[in-house]
Amino acid sequence: MNSCLYNGEVTHTRFKPVRHFLKYKTFSLLVDLDEISQLDKSVSIFSHNKFNIFSFYDKDHGERDGSSLKDWVFANIIKFNIEGKINKIKILCYPRVFGYVFNPLSIFYCYEDKKLKVIFYEVKNTFNEQHTYIFKIKDNEKISQKCKKKFYVSPFMDMETFYNFKLLNPDDKLSVFIKQTDSIGTILTATQTGEKKEFSSKQLLINFFKYPLMTIKIISSIHYEALLLWKKGAIYRKRDNKTKNNLSYEEY
Repeated sequence: MNSCLYNGEVTHTRFKPVRHFLKYKTFSLLVDLDEISQLDKSVSIFSHNKFNIFSFYDKDHGERDGSSLKDWVFANIIKFNIEGKINKIKILCYPRVFGYVFNPLSIFYCYEDKKLKVIFYEVKNTFNEQHTYIFKIKDNEKISQKCKKKFYVSPFMDMETFYNFKLLNPDDKLSVFIKQTDSIGTILTATQTGEKKEFSSKQLLINFFKYPLMTIKIISSIHYEALLLWKKGAIYRKRDNKTKNNLSYEEY
């Protein structure tokens, strides 16, 4: 199977206007969208579009209406005239645990055979809004991209900033590095790392006890860390625009 789990951790380091650091252990799914039905049948505590201990719902991603995620990816590849014959799509995300999930970032890896050609960075905020940044891959070994921030995420962060993405093509190890900068320098860095594990009932059961109530802890940690930032003197920024789903093709 191409699908797997990654056990690891997430870190956030904020440099200004106040310094702040957080780290928590977590695990992610890497799901080959061609294998989702097979996973539903073979992994007893995992389901596709059905309630279970762990589950993956199409409506959590893409158009968020339950429609085919593969069709959504292909439609946007055509829309933005991205060359290449994409024949494999994998998504990195958190699972629903007892029906609940919050994914601050999900990543679609789009392949032509074994060559990574396109990446979709799907970003959500706590207002149930979403923006997807789409990049074409120029170097399959050194994946590095930059774009202007177009979506309100943190209430303590200005919009006039830039995202710098660096990541590895996921294999035995997972590595995602994001640096947020302004005209002066680095504001924040975020990382997600992990070790590859088998996508099986046994491993999911191990992770259920190793990372108890993981998805609830993620959303709780976001609000708790926001409170700490506010107490440190971080200034709250109101959002000017509200959006349900949006996306942009980024030239870099």
